[in-house]
Amino acid sequence: MGKSYFPIFVDLLHQPVLVVGGGEVAARKIRLLLKSGAKPRIVALELNEELAALVAESKASLIASTFEPAQLVGMRLAIAATDDRTLNRTVAEAAESAGVLCNVVDDPEASRYITPSIVERGPITVAISTGGSAPVLARRLRERIEALLPGAYGKVAEFMERHRARVKTLPVEQRRLLWEDFLDGPGPERLLAGDEVAAVFELESLVGGKPARGEVYLVGAGPGDPDLLSFRALRLMQQCDVVLYDALISPAILDLVRRDAERIYVGKRRAKHTLPQEDINAELVRLAQAGKRVLRLKGGDPFVFGRGGEEIEELAAAGIPFQIVPGISAANGCAAYSGIPLTHRDYAQSCIFVTGHRRKDGQLDLHWDALARPGQTVVIYMGRTALAELCAQLVANGLPADWPAALIEQGTTQSQQVVTGSLGTLPGLVAARSDIDGASLVIVGEVVKLRDRLKWFLPT
Repeated sequence: MGKSYFPIFVDLLHQPVLVVGGGEVAARKIRLLLKSGAKPRIVALELNEELAALVAESKASLIASTFEPAQLVGMRLAIAATDDRTLNRTVAEAAESAGVLCNVVDDPEASRYITPSIVERGPITVAISTGGSAPVLARRLRERIEALLPGAYGKVAEFMERHRARVKTLPVEQRRLLWEDFLDGPGPERLLAGDEVAAVFELESLVGGKPARGEVYLVGAGPGDPDLLSFRALRLMQQCDVVLYDALISPAILDLVRRDAERIYVGKRRAKHTLPQEDINAELVRLAQAGKRVLRLKGGDPFVFGRGGEEIEELAAAGIPFQIVPGISAANGCAAYSGIPLTHRDYAQSCIFVTGHRRKDGQLDLHWDALARPGQTVVIYMGRTALAELCAQLVANGLPADWPAALIEQGTTQSQQVVTGSLGTLPGLVAARSDIDGASLVIVGEVVKLRDRLKWFLPT
């Protein structure tokens, strides 16, 4: 079992710190020291390229080639970072005698203090320690926290510092509640989006006794595999009050939404429209006006055949704060998981996305002459039901019947199925498969020929 340490943050601004060692390990420690404003004093026979540059730039100083106990006089801290265990322990013993706290790299038993794994977000620093017993675990925990804290989250701390005086006019208990309401509202997200004016408005509204406004998060959930979600998408999924989700959202992704969030299904499937788009738009506005943090979770990317633009127009007209998180589109995800590159120097120099969704009169309204050309890839969303007509029209407009084509169903998930053929054979191959009835994507182009060589994803 590791030692029990007293956690502490030390102000080292302009303070001298002795570092014994001139290699990469010493360099890592010195990088951290410089971030804190310390003045590293190096003892080393040789310096690596990075440390030599720091000394040349007067960011650190080389005071000797060999260690002597007298070098510890006046030092705030000491770090032994050589590959010589005996020398490192000699430094630690001398530092103990001199009353200087010493860290021996990778030797917690000889150390008076250790440096934790850290996550830095501006003025926010999160330190993780396992008492020296499991440093790899500490690094893994740091990675988890890195994913949870947005890179710009320091802006929130800086904002709160700048506006402390304004909030201090309130009673002590009311201050705490106000800051909690601010952090739970759209203010921080406005800051992360770079809109400080809106964040100030939110804070002033709370100071004035007004309830926090709601906000809408339009989030692309990607094509199906939860591992393809962005960090930002996961963060917003975890802080929403209510989620409106589509039919294409898999249970595995929905499980990542905050457990106590209200769930509203608004999905559409062929010939089964659960909620008209106009009603979805109105519901988003209503919920946000009620002060809710509303997650609009859409399959793929909300701006690629996802009608996200229509929903955002309604929010903008109503003055509702919103933010948009793009997702990996169905085209990108399904193609990648099928081993079909959308572009390739030898086969396709452009890529076109179209929808195979029929108009109300049952017609397909596509520019066939632009689609039926070599040297490009055509990706057809919602093309399964009109597959025979799509393929026939492409052939009628100039592509050969043996032009490669593929249909991908449930792409990127463990249920993924890929049917490859040609414009002449694909409709029949798909029609013969009674097990293909889910969300699908059609890819047309010579890039489909590469699937046999490039396929890598094998659902279990």
